[in-house]
Amino acid sequence: MRHVGVHLNGLCFGLFFFAVFGNIEAMGTGRIDYEGFNDCIEIKNATTRVVLAPSYGGRVLSYSWKSKSALGPAKLGPGRCDIGPEKVIPQRKELWEGEWEGGITGKYSAVLVSQEHPATGVQLIREFKLDSQSSHLRVTQTIRNISDERVHWSHWSRTFGKGGGICVVPLSKYSAYPKSYVMYNDKQAIEFLPEDPQIEIRDGFFLLKGPPRFPKLGLDSHVGWLAYVTPDDLAFIKKYPTYPNRRYWEMVGMTLSLWYVDNWGEGKVSVCEIEPIGPREDIGPGEYASFTEDWYLGEFQFPDDGSDLDLNRLERVSKQLMGVDQ
Repeated sequence: MRHVGVHLNGLCFGLFFFAVFGNIEAMGTGRIDYEGFNDCIEIKNATTRVVLAPSYGGRVLSYSWKSKSALGPAKLGPGRCDIGPEKVIPQRKELWEGEWEGGITGKYSAVLVSQEHPATGVQLIREFKLDSQSSHLRVTQTIRNISDERVHWSHWSRTFGKGGGICVVPLSKYSAYPKSYVMYNDKQAIEFLPEDPQIEIRDGFFLLKGPPRFPKLGLDSHVGWLAYVTPDDLAFIKKYPTYPNRRYWEMVGMTLSLWYVDNWGEGKVSVCEIEPIGPREDIGPGEYASFTEDWYLGEFQFPDDGSDLDLNRLERVSKQLMGVDQ
């Protein structure tokens, strides 16, 4: 879902509600401390729990179903989100890991609001709405232009899935890439004909079964969803819009990036970064542009070998969770 300017009325209502009622607990929503982070917002129903950290860049610390979390360690702030394009956007520590404001906006919903950031000319607003009965979490990031000139940024999700899983992406019939994906090597050159034993193209799907020889990959699929299956038999589905007739202005026009590593950082953790990317937004002074991702969790048995993953069944499970006709 994309809104430019016209999102203003609904967003202003949400921010007004936040300003007036943002510290009031509502059904399914409350304030907690969580794994070393203070004053977090918890949204939960009978099966699903979401924990948000206003104090750490407006991130999601946990997204779990029946006590199984799809995300990496909470200390990483794994439900990360950003704006791009990666190689040209100014440094933005205040947006990325700074202190945000957080408020409860109603039953099963909350909003997080960043500081204003002069270098990029924007303020970011993230709205979260959990379905009252299912695992469906709607995540909307809005870019608000606070400057006096037009800005040109794009949505860039950077969610850490729990390590050790398998990422599956349905492919479009046509791709600008000869092998349907590209790989960034250690010299930051882009390989258009990569080979990697952890990557398989099968029956119209791209499978990433583990950390590849270089961690960053790009795809230009416009199908608009992906699945990440974790070793504890959980399927994490992301559904997101794509715009085939608009400009995607990462260097190779990708709609999705993946970044998969083992033994990363001080904690030596394994994570798969799942990164839907939005098109270029041209946002005038005082205007807004929004991008919505829909997240789902469900049960799916993790295969002993990635080659044994039942793609037909995964597609059925994913579409059932998304409410898409088979």
